[in-house]
Amino acid sequence: MQINLIFTNKGKVAIENFNNEELIEIFTRYSNTLTKKYDIEIIVPVEANANITEEGVLTVVAQQVNCDVETFFKELGRDIKVPLKKRLGTKLDTVFKIKIVE
Repeated sequence: MQINLIFTNKGKVAIENFNNEELIEIFTRYSNTLTKKYDIEIIVPVEANANITEEGVLTVVAQQVNCDVETFFKELGRDIKVPLKKRLGTKLDTVFKIKIVE
């Protein structure tokens, strides 16, 4: 299942402080940590995420989904605020919304 993480306006401002490789690495690391708690496999494909900051979208692929996808990504959104907030230096609300493409 393909899922697009569509960054909010504040999320777009936050990700402008990162390059694509950093964003892919951050989302991969935080997703992998959460998969220890949730029964889901997440892949962040490099080729599908060539221009994250310009497009304002990060694409992930979910496999072997045995949990509530909305809950997983809601928690990922809370976790991902930590590195974004550190580099931005200001408070962040919701960073992204999810759109399930399948």
